[in-house]
Amino acid sequence: MAGGLVALLDDVAALAKLAAASLDDVGAATGKASAKAVGVVVDDTAVTPRYVEGLSAQRELPIIKKIAIGSLRNKLLIILPVALILSQFAEWALTPILMLGGAYLSFEGAEKIWEALSGHHEESDDGPKDEKKVVAGAIRTDLILSAEIMVISLNEVDHEPFLLRAAILIVVAVVITALVYGVVALIVKMDDIGLALADGATGARERFGRGLVTGMPKVMAVLSTVGIVAMLWVGGHILLGGFDELGWHAPYSAVHHLEHAVHEATGALGSTLGWVVNTFFSAVLGAIVGGILVAVMHVIPKRKVRQSPADTPASPSQ
Repeated sequence: MAGGLVALLDDVAALAKLAAASLDDVGAATGKASAKAVGVVVDDTAVTPRYVEGLSAQRELPIIKKIAIGSLRNKLLIILPVALILSQFAEWALTPILMLGGAYLSFEGAEKIWEALSGHHEESDDGPKDEKKVVAGAIRTDLILSAEIMVISLNEVDHEPFLLRAAILIVVAVVITALVYGVVALIVKMDDIGLALADGATGARERFGRGLVTGMPKVMAVLSTVGIVAMLWVGGHILLGGFDELGWHAPYSAVHHLEHAVHEATGALGSTLGWVVNTFFSAVLGAIVGGILVAVMHVIPKRKVRQSPADTPASPSQ
């Protein structure tokens, strides 16, 4: 009896050690996968604040919460199962699907620029924003950004067993979502933090609080612009890498060689300037592809409508 109990305790101890080792593996692999996805996390953080611009202060956090929940659903209920199944049975399909998302992201960024330049806006600036449309648009954009984060993370752990891969990606999804939308919430409420700091304070604390209050609208305006550009550079980066994966190596090789040359020639600033080069040409590609899609979806159809014979006055009879 005692021997059986000791054996059972030994088995439990062995299982506990195995579980602890597995958790260590998950933690280490999650850290590695998350580190690779940091660039897209920054882009995601830049894109999201523009969706709450113009909303009342009382609605900012509830909207961000809804977007965060939608983002987590995107990752766990859509991207995770699709990515795992495709990586297991049809890995070749991941790149084309991701490229479709990159094309959509490029289209959305180019569309925002076209709306600003043409004066055409879907929503009037005089009326309140439709919160459902704001949340739906943000979640739709997040789907593409989250897909790249998850696929990058998946590529880092593709050698792991299926169940361990799933566990790592679940942890990545939760950690990344909490990080991105925690930072977004902090950014959009920074002016309220400034008000709280300045209220009843004097000296440096008051000046700092008032500086936050007066400065955050400008920061939000800059982030809104950066968010639009981020759509182009992330979309372009996805397309650039996708073309290379599918066998068209020239664009990626040209950008990569130029990035490497700048990195080698600029010393301590090499990493930063190399990233700028890659980002610039990715944004250019995103703008080209997005511009073509905007022309197909908006500009060309409108010109055809304007030139339609039904809209032209009949010529007077001779």
